[in-house]
Amino acid sequence: MHDRTDDLIRRALAAYLRTGGDPDDVIRARSTVEEIKELSYVVLRSKSSVIAVYRVRTYDGVLRRMKRWPKTIT
Repeated sequence: MHDRTDDLIRRALAAYLRTGGDPDDVIRARSTVEEIKELSYVVLRSKSSVIAVYRVRTYDGVLRRMKRWPKTIT
């Protein structure tokens, strides 16, 4: 499970950087993979806030950046 989490965070960070995100904003140690209502989300965090959320598609593992994410992610 830990390898899957690391892989998802690495892939989300790569996607974030491809879209022009600043690598200095993301603190990898604070970033997490969260399960909400049987869906997985990768949450990239800075020192004080959430900077990007990616939903993991259940059938193929593709990441999709969320414009609005579940309210439980803070």
